[in-house]
Amino acid sequence: MSFTPLLRRIREDKTNYRKRKALLIGKHVFATVRISNQNVLVQMVKPGKVGDQVLVSAHSRELTKHGWQGSRKNIPACYLIGLLAGKKAVAKGVKDCVLYAGNRRYAPRIAASVKGVTDAGVNVPVDEETLPPNDRITGKHIADYANALKDDKEVYKTRFSGLIKEGLAPEDYPEHFDAVKASILGKPVAKKEVKKAEVKKEVVKEVTEKKPEAVKEKETKEAKKEKKPVKKEAKKAEKKTEKKAGKKS
Repeated sequence: MSFTPLLRRIREDKTNYRKRKALLIGKHVFATVRISNQNVLVQMVKPGKVGDQVLVSAHSRELTKHGWQGSRKNIPACYLIGLLAGKKAVAKGVKDCVLYAGNRRYAPRIAASVKGVTDAGVNVPVDEETLPPNDRITGKHIADYANALKDDKEVYKTRFSGLIKEGLAPEDYPEHFDAVKASILGKPVAKKEVKKAEVKKEVVKEVTEKKPEAVKEKETKEAKKEKKPVKKEAKKAEKKTEKKAGKKS
């Protein structure tokens, strides 16, 4: 029985050499989408004999420069990163590219990044039926879910604790998405600072209300200790004035 050795990257399920061969023969610039537990990375790469040359790179941390306060790995974030990468690619003269997913499944988040690249002006051959609908790209499904949970405040605060901590009300996700998208495209939109402040006040109020009794007692004792020296000093001053009055008489 013969044994056929496999290349290491095939054994580790990292590279699809048939797809790689097609990219090299076609000499296409290709886009890759890497999604980790916290971030998204979109790159435009040009294959070559020596190795791949990265032409454009966009990381989800860059969204914070445009005021993004939402998740950095969900469908809206993937779309915005694709849009940012596509804008950089157009600025460098890249007009066409193909998607290279390797052995990874063509999932909705990858499709959202591809839609962002195409909306920026880069031609990517893709079936539009495979792209996520506009409601999911703008985060409307998140806002609808937040509005449905508003009656149960405990569940609402636990499910959206990360967004509330960042100062973003989850029901305002579509408006926030539109503002960040406009900022990436060079059309900044005024943000609603009032709602952010209201969310932060609610969080502060909740923290103060949930203070343990032991902490409250400690704070009251410290306040009393601070007041005591003031009273003692006032009494000493009164005694001195009384003594001086007695001597004069």
